[in-house]
Amino acid sequence: MFILGITGPTGAGKTTALAVIEQMGGCIIDADATYHQLLERCVPLCRALVEAFGAILGEDGRIDRKKLGAIVFQDAEKLEQLNQIAYPYIVDAVKQEIDGAQQQGCPLAAIDAIGLFESGLDGLCHKTMAITAPPEIRIQRIMAREGISEDYARSRVRAQKPDDFFQSHCDVVFLNVNTTIEAFQAQIQEQLNQFLHNQEG
Repeated sequence: MFILGITGPTGAGKTTALAVIEQMGGCIIDADATYHQLLERCVPLCRALVEAFGAILGEDGRIDRKKLGAIVFQDAEKLEQLNQIAYPYIVDAVKQEIDGAQQQGCPLAAIDAIGLFESGLDGLCHKTMAITAPPEIRIQRIMAREGISEDYARSRVRAQKPDDFFQSHCDVVFLNVNTTIEAFQAQIQEQLNQFLHNQEG
């Protein structure tokens, strides 16, 4: 099974690329969704987060993501602390998901993760791909998709890694601009076919 790591900033068009992988019979592993599931059911992770950040439980005794977010998204050091606690649990859970996909006979699995390199998830991948787009285009896409203000969209875009980070870390980078969805997906499919062909070769 070929394992692709896919990353890039919000609003760049990763979802469009992931749709191609699904059309090719691939399996999508969403690292963000995996993390949210761990917050629901992984007792050691939740215990470690409470020890680190204090009063972050809701009335139901579970981690309140808004309370946790209010702490870490205002403080870069605390966000880094959260990541260092959570990443090992996320990597272990993603490994299990890859094993499950392999047992189901998936020819291709894509790990979708904004923190692909920071978490070490790139170490599970045969190749890595980033989808990027100019900031102004991303801002418009985020506003349309999530119904948020321009100021909030701009702050989200500013908080993410610059394009040169992806250029220096990924095997391939696609700039998603001035093209139709169909043309962009055709580019992604061509690259994936090349990856798969090279692996078989």
